[in-house]
This record gives sequence, C-alpha cells and structure tokens, in this order.
Amino acid sequence: MHMTLRQLTLFKAVAQHLSFTRAAAELSLTQPAVSIQIKQLEGHVGMPLFEQIGKKIFLTEAGHRLYSACEDIFARLEALETSLNDLQKSIKGLLKLSVVTTAAYFTPYLFKAFLTQYPQVHLRLNVTNRNHVLERLANNEDDLVIMGQVPDDLHVQTYQFLESPLVVLAPPPHPLVGHSQIPLAQLAKEIILVREVGSGTRLAMEKCFAEHELELSTQMELGSSEAIKQGVMAGLGISVLSKHTVALELAAGSIQLLDVEGFPLMRHWYVVHLSEKKLSLVTRTFLEFLLSNTSEVIPQAAQKLKEAGEKLLADSG
Repeated sequence: MHMTLRQLTLFKAVAQHLSFTRAAAELSLTQPAVSIQIKQLEGHVGMPLFEQIGKKIFLTEAGHRLYSACEDIFARLEALETSLNDLQKSIKGLLKLSVVTTAAYFTPYLFKAFLTQYPQVHLRLNVTNRNHVLERLANNEDDLVIMGQVPDDLHVQTYQFLESPLVVLAPPPHPLVGHSQIPLAQLAKEIILVREVGSGTRLAMEKCFAEHELELSTQMELGSSEAIKQGVMAGLGISVLSKHTVALELAAGSIQLLDVEGFPLMRHWYVVHLSEKKLSLVTRTFLEFLLSNTSEVIPQAAQKLKEAGEKLLADSG
C-alpha cells in the first residue's frame, strides 16, 4: 500500500472528530481537499474507512484497525523525535501535559515563562477534571500531569512545587463579610456551592467538615471553578476555592474573603508522572523549570492580576 503520512494525518483527524468539516478546520484545509485524500487512502486500503448513517459518519471495521495502527505509528514517530532531540541535547520537540481545571488559572504564566526560554518546545496541553487527568496518568498519555491531590492507587513520582491556599468566598453584600473567626459550624448553615464529585477542592472540603463532625451540604453542585465564581458573584451562595483562581475578582472587589476558623486550608500543587516512566530531556527540563522558577513566576503574575483588578475597580468607580 502506498499511503502517505499526510493521508494518515488527515484520516486520524477525521476519525477523532468523526467529521470532515471539523478535521478540515483543525488542519486549515478545505473539506473537499480532505475528502479527496481520504478517498485516495481508501483506494490504497481497498475498502471503505467510513460509513455514513443519516447525517453522522462512523468508522468501519477497516477504519478502526487503521486508526489503531495510526496511533502506533504517530506514537513511534513522536518517540523517535524525542530520542533524536535527546541525542542532540536539544531542548525542543513535543511536551504533553494534562492539568486539572483549577490549575489552568495559574499554569499559563509558567508555560509562558518556560516557552520564552525554550521557544522550540511545542506544548500540547489538556485541561480537564481530576477524574480524566487520573485516567490519562494511568494510561501514560502525557509526559507530566499537574494536580492538587495525588492518587493513592497508582505508583507515581510526585514533586510539590506550589502552595494552594483554599479560601472561603462570598459575594460583597453577604452578612458574614467583615466578621472575624467565623465558626465552621456557622458555615455549615449557609448555602455552599460545591464542585463535582471527585474534585480535589470538594474532597478537601469534605475532609475538613468530617473532621469537625459536620455535614457538607451538596444541594448546589457546579462543574467548574469558573461556574462557582460566577455563582458566588450572583449571590447563589458561598464557596471554597483555591486563592489562585480568584486573584482578579478579589482585587476588583467583586468577591470577598470570609475569615473562617481553620481557613485557609493549605494544600499544594504537584507535578506527577508514573514511577517507571523514563522522562525525555524536554520533560526533565520543564520539571526542573517548575521546581526552580515557580516561586518567582507566580508572585509576579499575581501582582499583575492585582494591578489589573485595581484598575478595573478604579475605572468602574
């Protein structure tokens, strides 16, 4: 068969999206151009790779087998590129990372600083919830993952690189704003906006309440830190989030901190990989960068956010 890597790249994109239109947009091509290449590839294979049922397309059995082969082929090519870069001692090539959604509020500043120093590194970032990050970690789909709570059931190597204070947040007009040392029992009487089951923030809240023999109300569950922030600002209730996620809102005064006994809950951010994983030169370099530079990069970013929030407050006033 005379299939080309270009054809396999196009096929893989269509197979992932199950859409010629979305694959064409991803690869900056026209849909007819993608369709022609897939037709030529089907000619090489000798059978259809997709079938259309109604308005949807699906992989045929041949398509499934070719897709599996594509994953192997491109994984081997990525591994080859990594090994050649290691031989050349070159800090370049692909770096695959997954981070939990809360970490997406501060990790871009770290990525920016790293890529400024190593512009030939290509970052492939996956931002998702903790359960999906754990799945990707277990399946060795990334070079490194960043999370706030390390799994107990996987053999992993972990590196603590940043503190993550969990704070209690309320809308400015909330009656508890301005009070000192609010008892946790009083907090338990409030409407608390919580993350989805499995979230690291929610697990920390549940542990804190359980230690004080209190029940955490879960009557209002929201699926992201951004949704929680919007809910707090709208007056739906109070919540607990990492302080890193609300720097701009705190500076602008749209969210207030509550002074609650036992808070902030001090957690940490970790960069994690499977214990037996062999790290590439790019991965080792990024890991060393995180451990050496985070304490400098994040405070600078926090100061910029604070200044931006103060400017918003001044402009609105």
